[in-house]
Amino acid sequence: MSDIKPLQLAILWHMHQPDYQQPGTRRMVLPWVRLHATKDYLDMPLTAASHEGIRTTFNLVPSLLDQLDLYAHGGTDPHLEFSRIPAEQLSDDQKSEILTTFFEANLERMIRPYRRYYELYLKSRTNTGERIMPALFTSTEIRDVQVWSNLVWIDPSLRNEEPARSLFEKGHNYTEDEKNRLLDWMVALVARVVPTYADLFQRDLIDISFTPYFHPILPLLCDTDSAREALPGVALPEGRFRCPEDADKQIELSMNRFEALFGKPMSGMWPSEGSVSEEMARLCIDRGIKWIATDEEIFYRSVQKSGLGENAVPIHSICDFGPGLKIFFRDKALSDRIGFVYSGWDADRAVADFVSYLKKIRLSRADQLDDTVVSVILDGENAWEYFPNDGTEFLNELYRTIAADPEIETVTFTDAAKRIRSHRLPSLFAGSWINHNFRIWIGHPEDNAAWDLLARTREQLVQFQNDNPAYDQDKLEAAWWQIYKAEGSDWCWWYGDEHRGHHNERFDRVYRTHLMAIYELLGLDIPTELRNPIYQAGPAVCAVPPDSIVTPEIDGRLTHFYEWSRSGYYDCQPSGGAMHSAQENMAKIYFAYDYDCLYIRLDFSDIKALKLLESPRLLLTLAATEVLEIPARLDCDKGEEAEGRYRWAFDAFFEAAVERKLLWPDGFGSISLKLSVFDGDRCLEKQPENAAIEIDVPEEGNEMFWPT
Repeated sequence: MSDIKPLQLAILWHMHQPDYQQPGTRRMVLPWVRLHATKDYLDMPLTAASHEGIRTTFNLVPSLLDQLDLYAHGGTDPHLEFSRIPAEQLSDDQKSEILTTFFEANLERMIRPYRRYYELYLKSRTNTGERIMPALFTSTEIRDVQVWSNLVWIDPSLRNEEPARSLFEKGHNYTEDEKNRLLDWMVALVARVVPTYADLFQRDLIDISFTPYFHPILPLLCDTDSAREALPGVALPEGRFRCPEDADKQIELSMNRFEALFGKPMSGMWPSEGSVSEEMARLCIDRGIKWIATDEEIFYRSVQKSGLGENAVPIHSICDFGPGLKIFFRDKALSDRIGFVYSGWDADRAVADFVSYLKKIRLSRADQLDDTVVSVILDGENAWEYFPNDGTEFLNELYRTIAADPEIETVTFTDAAKRIRSHRLPSLFAGSWINHNFRIWIGHPEDNAAWDLLARTREQLVQFQNDNPAYDQDKLEAAWWQIYKAEGSDWCWWYGDEHRGHHNERFDRVYRTHLMAIYELLGLDIPTELRNPIYQAGPAVCAVPPDSIVTPEIDGRLTHFYEWSRSGYYDCQPSGGAMHSAQENMAKIYFAYDYDCLYIRLDFSDIKALKLLESPRLLLTLAATEVLEIPARLDCDKGEEAEGRYRWAFDAFFEAAVERKLLWPDGFGSISLKLSVFDGDRCLEKQPENAAIEIDVPEEGNEMFWPT
């Protein structure tokens, strides 16, 4: 037996997708639960369990399990429905829908490696990124798109199973029978997910925790005024929402589902979005929850709020808040390295970096290893599509290396809470994993409108229940179920300026439909306000900062749907005006950064008009410690500085990457950004027109992000 005392490492993989179920149906409005089930939900626990000595925790959301169960019993989604239609029977509109939505995958990792899928992708786009006529596709080609758009979402560890193996080998010219066998098999894979987790949990090969049932922001359910602890001046909804009984119910429902599935009580949970407050923590204590986890930024502010000295409670400690409740705090740098950085590295290099970081922590806590645990907590599904081979090599190498290293020992959060000494933390700061506040879910007029509609609908339900004690109890229970669904965090995630995308309007409709369903269940008229959209499609009129580290591919194209989804942005053409200058072609500026580079993207309103200019060029002006001007000829497709310290590409839009060390000696600081478009020497447009976009790039390790 080794005399070396190991550093304790607790890894939690968070599995979550929004509740896509259309109220009153067995249909999901988007396919991501099904596709991630076949790509991530099975292989992740199986891979971890296959490595002796590795102990990991998987945090599941009960509403996700509900959707998996729906698929196992006949549930469907638009992607699955369009996949099943025989190619010869598709209308032109249906073909257009397929060509629009069936390439929503990582271009470099999930499309380009497969020759047939990639050639069909290229055929579906012109050089300017526009789609071509569906009539130009044969039925055989459309059927191959149907097959490949499902096939690439099968995890590499499952591709030796039939019919996947044969279909990968065949590669093209699929038959309807082959397509339907694939779809049926994939649905059967979905049905294997929950039993697999249950089996591995019962055999003590993994640990499982749950999030509150519908993934609500518990502190805001307890009291929307809790948002003011981190944001004293935040604008709140018209009516204060204060329903701690709903927060408690979401915890209770989750605990009941856990025990029904696994036959034992639930020990701990990752609160939705890492959101905590003292009031929600007391609910956890009352319910017998043994541990929760949140972000290290909450740790620092909680220590300060508690009046403790800077070194009184070391980071990488477990804290004790109230009787029996332990709190873990995730290591931001390590977690973000997996989520955002390592996808571009070789597996050996990435694992060596990860282990080296752990060794430095172990050395710094050499005299305190008995009460030290490093918590690595991150999204367990979305990161892998950016890795080669879905992260298979990285994960296996990571587990092998850690299992063989006597200086590192993995431990589940439940075991760590039982046996590692904790430090008393008298106070808990109210906040989430994003910038230690709740700004994503409250404060914007759209967010606040959603909270007000929820509050008024809930008040109507309570009043109706009090006035009609003999009303059908099944309908009342169904109405409350709709309230709990509407309390989920995912609706307000898509309201506001932070996450504008293709699906905002759809999420808005589903949210309001949940509330409308309550009036229908009660036999009441649906208020007009519920029929009016909350989401306003107009762009934001100011710069919105990034909420994640982002590493785009500099190729002038949207490599995959989420490539720039968490970047900052500035709308050059704000909503509200009816007039538009003919020369105003700059539409939107995106900006982001990772540990190496600052990234800029510029979209145009009419790229064809731009390419018709005699001598189009762009000037990117960055003012940091010095002014850096990057010229780019837009009649070329790419360029770079002689020493390779910046590079750019232009195709469907303009993208650039600039090394951080070129902008600041220390690699971090503030910078001002402007872009100008010229035709020859004539300046056509400059954005922003007045003050520059101001961007703050923090020192590495001080970012306030968490992968979701």
